Amino acid sequence: MTGAGIPVSPDWLALREPADAAARSRELIDELPSPDGKWVIHDLACGTGSMGRWLAPLLPGSQRWVLHDRNVDLLRIADADPPAAATEVETRRTDITRLEPGDLAGAGLITASALLDLMTAAELERLIEVCAAVRCPVLLTLSVDGRVELEPSDPLDARLGAAFNAHQRRPVDAGRLLGPDAAEAAAAGFGRRGARVLVRPSPWRLGPGNAGLTAEWLRGWVAAAREQDPSLRAEAGTYLRRRLIEADAGPLSATVGHTDLLALP
Repeated sequence: MTGAGIPVSPDWLALREPADAAARSRELIDELPSPDGKWVIHDLACGTGSMGRWLAPLLPGSQRWVLHDRNVDLLRIADADPPAAATEVETRRTDITRLEPGDLAGAGLITASALLDLMTAAELERLIEVCAAVRCPVLLTLSVDGRVELEPSDPLDARLGAAFNAHQRRPVDAGRLLGPDAAEAAAAGFGRRGARVLVRPSPWRLGPGNAGLTAEWLRGWVAAAREQDPSLRAEAGTYLRRRLIEADAGPLSATVGHTDLLALP
């Protein structure tokens, strides 16, 4: 979650964790081959460890988790709240963009969540190369796909969505972020290396029970759109106030598109 150098807060990760758990595709878990012996799972850009807390109970047998992140504060949280089914947990301060195959030695499964859309094409290609060298399954969940549906709809939804997606593809020091193109790029990259790639949708479905997350997501979605397209500033402010009232009162629902991917060597 922080491997590409874009910071996230523990509060945001805690707020989204239940929606992430509900959204991830369980179909892909059924496709994982059973290891010979213990699971050894490397979780890249682990954040506070939410992937492990979701996945570990779904895997049979003993498990060793190696949690990688560049943010030591998030690693401390992950270490204090490890996957319940794990028999061993190790945390490593790691810059995911500088991984080497040796850093993943012995891995039987590599995972990451909400990471790919924060990477550039070059960063993703390098990550795929490293993972492919390890020759084990790679499960990459919750990559933003650019699709947003709000109910009730509003005439400004489409303009904000287009501006947000452009912001997700913005240039940064390392290049241009992949944003909504990340899952497709990852599938193609693993495919070029001979992997069997399975892709499944994993949308957030936010309703009255997710009012806090919906409100926080709306603030970030609108802020990014306004930053990308200053012509939206005046209209977007009124729009956001109206949408926050709807989220608090209950009638607003949101479907926020994500994609999960499993690459099998």
